[in-house]
Amino acid sequence: MSRNVFFYAAVLLLFGTGIYFILDYGSRLPPPAAAPHASAPAAAHPGLAPKEAEHSGKGIAASFVENLRAPLSILLLQIIVIVAAARVLGALFRKIGQPPVIGEMVAGILLGPSLLGLVAPAVQTFIFPASSMDPLRMLSQIGVILFMFVVGIELDVEHLRQKADAAVLVSHASIIVPFFLGCASALLLYRTLAPAGVPFSAFALFIGVTMSITAFPVLARIIEERRMSRSYLGTTAIACAAVDDVTAWCLLAVVVAIVKSNGMGGSLLTIGLTLLFIAVMLFVVKPRTARLVGESSEGGQSGSIGLLAGIFAFLFISALCTEAIGIHALFGAFLAGVCMPADSGLRKFLRERLETFSSVLLMPLFFAFTGLRTQVGLLNDWGSWLMCAGIIAVAIAGKLGGSMAAARWTGMSWGDSFSLGALMNTRGLVELIVLNLGYDLNILSPRIFAMLVLMALITTFMTGPLLNLRVLLERRRAMVPAANQTLV
Repeated sequence: MSRNVFFYAAVLLLFGTGIYFILDYGSRLPPPAAAPHASAPAAAHPGLAPKEAEHSGKGIAASFVENLRAPLSILLLQIIVIVAAARVLGALFRKIGQPPVIGEMVAGILLGPSLLGLVAPAVQTFIFPASSMDPLRMLSQIGVILFMFVVGIELDVEHLRQKADAAVLVSHASIIVPFFLGCASALLLYRTLAPAGVPFSAFALFIGVTMSITAFPVLARIIEERRMSRSYLGTTAIACAAVDDVTAWCLLAVVVAIVKSNGMGGSLLTIGLTLLFIAVMLFVVKPRTARLVGESSEGGQSGSIGLLAGIFAFLFISALCTEAIGIHALFGAFLAGVCMPADSGLRKFLRERLETFSSVLLMPLFFAFTGLRTQVGLLNDWGSWLMCAGIIAVAIAGKLGGSMAAARWTGMSWGDSFSLGALMNTRGLVELIVLNLGYDLNILSPRIFAMLVLMALITTFMTGPLLNLRVLLERRRAMVPAANQTLV
């Protein structure tokens, strides 16, 4: 031990002394001559490079602050703040009986101009300067792509076939009714809330889509947490939400194709390419994935690493294809997930490696990016708040009411129909993805974007209380006959 310590100290002393003498000698060397056509650096002291001259007159604190403002430092600071806020708010909402994702969504909004920018604008500007939005946006988009891939993986096609009748009827009723109400609402909202230059058709179609969305992943988590996965209501809700998800994304792909294309010919070409891509993925790629995945997984641990690398490549190639077609990368990611073989072991393997990383790190970045775009302060008068309340009421009436009526038509009881409608009214994260897409396409103005974000939060938040209300009413109803029998 003593020999090792002596050797360690000798090495540090010897080479440390050598470095000192090298730097001391080098500091006395004349600066290099300027190139013939190079402009002279504006150094504050002769012999120093511009950055050295800039730091020479500053103290340690000033240099520390300047290093914190470097792009990488800002991004790391943002990740720390965002993940910490998401964990704290997620845990708080879990304690009050809400899905943690709602707390993470709220955390994103609180870090934006709606709260942090209002009470501490200097802090908000320092942590989220305008120049840092592009890197944050790119990271958040990677999170969305991974999230949509996991959503596609969790789509159980066999389960949909078993409950096809009720699932298709209820889910499509829960789409067409709110879609109609959304388009009708656009007649009142267009002149006040649409961005300049946006055609009414694009605005109305997109409002219809935002009213029709159900957050399949959030709904699945709620059902799992309430131990409803094996009940008739739970399995029916999962099937309805899955059909709703697929239909809504296909509908959104058509709307995006129409909006992004120039003229009817361009939109038809984009829609045709989209349908061709879907057909190739479902009828050519999907039947072959089980064999390819089985061959890759035979190699043990090395096979697992190779399998994961191949799946990542397939995921990003699919996302790139739909981005190149002219819709959005998330559609390709979703279809890539759907094409994964229905193997529980593979699903668990991918969930452990993708969902945890995405939900813990990347998705909070997406919530924060959404929160930075959400300016609740734009709703600064009673007229704006009344319009926001009207949008929320229309969203609830269309989604909950349409689902409830269709479920009752299929023979479900009023209680189960109400619970199914409440579950289908859950919008959550998927709604935020759609809203950001509309914002990027300049279909949604900042004011209506803020209103629709609030609508997504409120409709998701109310799912748990509505389910609890149904249980409470059933308990009271069961107590009344028991009380009457006691009196008799």
